[in-house]
Amino acid sequence: MTVHPALDLVDAIVAQLADPDTLPLASRTSNRQHLAYGPPGIALLHIELAANGFGPWHRAHDWLAAASRQPFTSGPDSHPFYGAPALAHALSCAADHLPGSYQRALDALDGRIAVDVGRRLDAAHRRIDAGRLPQLAEFDAIRGLTGYGAYLLRRDPGSSTMRAVLDYCVRLTEPITHYGETLPGWWAETGPSGSLDDRFPGGHANTGMAHGIGGVLALLAIAARNGSVTDGHHAALRTILTWLDRWKQKADGGPVWPYWVTQDELRRGRLAPPAPRRPSWCYGTAGLARAQQLAALALGDASRQIDAENALVAALTDPEQLKATTDNGLCHGFAGLAHTAARTADEAHPSTARKLRAAIPAILAAVIPPGTDPELMATALIQDEECGPGLLDGAAGIALALLAPSTAAPPRSAWDTCLLIA
Repeated sequence: MTVHPALDLVDAIVAQLADPDTLPLASRTSNRQHLAYGPPGIALLHIELAANGFGPWHRAHDWLAAASRQPFTSGPDSHPFYGAPALAHALSCAADHLPGSYQRALDALDGRIAVDVGRRLDAAHRRIDAGRLPQLAEFDAIRGLTGYGAYLLRRDPGSSTMRAVLDYCVRLTEPITHYGETLPGWWAETGPSGSLDDRFPGGHANTGMAHGIGGVLALLAIAARNGSVTDGHHAALRTILTWLDRWKQKADGGPVWPYWVTQDELRRGRLAPPAPRRPSWCYGTAGLARAQQLAALALGDASRQIDAENALVAALTDPEQLKATTDNGLCHGFAGLAHTAARTADEAHPSTARKLRAAIPAILAAVIPPGTDPELMATALIQDEECGPGLLDGAAGIALALLAPSTAAPPRSAWDTCLLIA
């Protein structure tokens, strides 16, 4: 591996996460089924390294075996980041590079997932038919149908189940009338946590990639680019883009999008003046810029593509937005910002690709400042009680997210398709 400060940190994290049995017992047993925090997500790190020839496949297998020592949850208690679908994502990323491996397990998991998706779709359409508003977990990328769609698009893009998910996403973009008020079809009665919240009387429209319409936009865009298109597909893309255009704000550091729109803001037709917020994958400008770039590429809209790319350039170089970024994680930290930037640069217009790549070294330096001891930093990350060794907030995710921006080479495995940025 090329010598680079960020890659030294990757190497240190990988060495300390080489063997699942060497982790403290609490880390081995808690969140076993969770892609975000447990062994399936850590396996993705070793899968990506093995696919690149940077590590042995047995480490990936050991982590997958650690994840599957007991049966995995399926049915209503599972979702794309928990239970059978989480294991399926990790197994399929390995199987892509090891033909014939894990096939029996994947066939069984895919059968369960198809049943679960069908059940969820039936419930969603009944909800729409009844004129009720959705829960975020119905459609979002972490717990909902958008996340299932990301998996199905890789595993079985021509299936009737995949088509049904896309049909649902199109229907989700249709307006809904609730107590006489016309709302976007993805309006939730709850707060962003998914629970009723006094700070969000009347609910909100979530724009984020993790829990909002940004993820739906990305799924529809990626599907269209892969040739999976359903009735009303392009119109749905434009509906979401029009919503994002409506709520885009001009800040000193460039265009920004709100994390959500409240009922009061919807009725007034304007947002409060923007305060600097972190431009992360899960919420804010970074993830939404990538989603809009993908949509523009799907629609052949070069002007919108360049605008989205320039919005990300602005976010990467705005001191106030960067100051609001306070951790290194994949979900909402500097490592995730660097990975999103690298993925966006790979498909950017030449003029903006240069600017995006020029901004990445400073983001990497924010993750591991000059003079940092990578071994000590890796230990601190893995032992952190809040973030730990996992994918979404922890050490494995940081290591994965550093690879592409540090090497200027896209991932070899499909590990980041669960984020809907590829």
